Amino acid sequence: MLEQLLIFTRGGLILWTCRELGNALRGSPIETLIRSCLLEERSGSASYSYDAPGAAYTLKWSFHNELGLVFVAVYQRILHLLYVDDLLEMVKDEFSKIYEPTRMVYNDFDDTFQQLKKEAEDLAEKMKKSKQPVKAINANLGKKQGLGQKGGVDGGNQKKSGDDGNGDKDGNKTKSYVYENGHTNGEHVSNGEVTVASGVNGKENRSSNTGAFDKDKLQKMRGGKGGKKTNTAAVSKAPKEELKKKPRVWNDSPPVSKLDFTDPVSENGTDNVPVVAMEHGESMMDREEIISSDSDSDEEEELGKNVKIETKKKGWFSTMFNSIAGKASLDKTDLEPALKALKDRLMTKNVAEEIAEKLCESVAASLEGKKLASFTRISSTVQAAMEEALVRILTPRRSIDIMRDVHAAKDQGKPYVVVFVGVNGVGKSTNLAKVAYWLLQHKVSVMMAACDTFRSGAVEQLRTHARRLQIPIFEKGYEKDPAIVAKEAVQEATRNGSDVVLVDTAGRMQDNEPLMRALSKLIYVNSPDLILFVGEALVGNDAVDQLSKFNQKLADLSPSPNPRLIDGILLTKFDTIDDKVGAALSMVYISGSPVMFVGCGQSYTDLKKLNVKSIVKTLLK
Repeated sequence: MLEQLLIFTRGGLILWTCRELGNALRGSPIETLIRSCLLEERSGSASYSYDAPGAAYTLKWSFHNELGLVFVAVYQRILHLLYVDDLLEMVKDEFSKIYEPTRMVYNDFDDTFQQLKKEAEDLAEKMKKSKQPVKAINANLGKKQGLGQKGGVDGGNQKKSGDDGNGDKDGNKTKSYVYENGHTNGEHVSNGEVTVASGVNGKENRSSNTGAFDKDKLQKMRGGKGGKKTNTAAVSKAPKEELKKKPRVWNDSPPVSKLDFTDPVSENGTDNVPVVAMEHGESMMDREEIISSDSDSDEEEELGKNVKIETKKKGWFSTMFNSIAGKASLDKTDLEPALKALKDRLMTKNVAEEIAEKLCESVAASLEGKKLASFTRISSTVQAAMEEALVRILTPRRSIDIMRDVHAAKDQGKPYVVVFVGVNGVGKSTNLAKVAYWLLQHKVSVMMAACDTFRSGAVEQLRTHARRLQIPIFEKGYEKDPAIVAKEAVQEATRNGSDVVLVDTAGRMQDNEPLMRALSKLIYVNSPDLILFVGEALVGNDAVDQLSKFNQKLADLSPSPNPRLIDGILLTKFDTIDDKVGAALSMVYISGSPVMFVGCGQSYTDLKKLNVKSIVKTLLK
């Protein structure tokens, strides 16, 4: 049963909703769809899944780009309604005939909707009945072929390797994945379901988990002919011992009792470490970046060259006529050449291929059906839509003013805690020191917490930064629990009146479950105010894997029902990438978290804010 159908403008004004379908929706699926999908340029997806306590919804939508209208249908995911897509198109066509920009109430559309709904249901029922005999014939043919063939077919439930049952002559199995970023600021939205249809027996197997398998079938295969039966009762699971880092022995000398080379001297020791004076320079965070206001005509000409071949096919007269009179409405065939050129350009700028493809699909969905203005090229229209989409993605949806949050925490009598996380070798400790230098310039007292108790030399590195900046550091050496060290550091900062605690953590790969579990524990025990993911600007497709798996592991391994995820991104080595700035776009798109800092050098002053206009201009250049 259809739960709800809404018609609203792109500005958010609700024009019509079916009063007979006025069921009370659990949670806020419409708001989540707008915030997590439509505003994040994910509107190219086929559907959106929303999980609420006691309910699971599927949302489908359609746009009328010329009128600026959005049509959304909501129904229970378990129902799998077949007529929703047709109903949305029918409602869009009928409502566009009576729509007036100055009109706000459309109560007379109720009767029309009921008629359209009945027509859509009848059409879906007829299509369902017409497919049943075909499925039965295919199933019988499969059984007959299974009796007459040897080796290639087994009992009518399999086909030859050249035919996968879905009409693919190459024998390749196709899978469709619906990927959604299910985490947005404390609320969890589940991934969409994956449906795999089998054309052999005419049935459909639906699974909500793409990695699931049939355990009963696996046991039957093990117990069948040629398989060896295993006695599961005889297998005893020995308790797993906790793995500890052991020192390497190079010769026959007795083993070292403890691998801890921490310098025992105090932070005011006799080591000759230079002190960085505050006159060393102003941090780039407080400087205004100037962007040249050059015309982008060269960029549009370059994009126009990429679609010149397609234009020649249409003839010069039709092209000239369309540019003067304006095209009636844009369709996919008109947009494909320009979108392909834009996709290739984004990928050369180090944007992940998956992200570039989704962005082009979203731009196509926003332009399809729009009327092209006079003396306007399709390439320039597509580029303007892409530029608007990129600005909307990279612009933070919430305040990223850290200084305001620091003073708010100070008024509450507690320190502001920032945790730096990331993979190995991206520069967490160095950029932590840059953030500390920037905070010191704003008269904020800072304390460092050396919670990287795994990497050799990590504590000494952070201690050197603390001495140069003349700020306190809390350390416990190596082989300690990072969660306990961070907790004691926060307690110490509360006692000595420090405003900010910067927590350094060990680098870890996103697939290393023991280390990710330790990080999840540190976050759960200390409840930091800000979790910064430190990532390299050099990565391309790996940025998607790193961020998505980091968030997924933090959510899966946290004992809290509302796990904390990554709040912001710190991009490092930005001075080494020239115009390959696509990693910033990939990270923001996949996580929904803003880029709060950009590291662009080796000194303490080389830390700046992300300039959205500059990044967008570089991406489209």
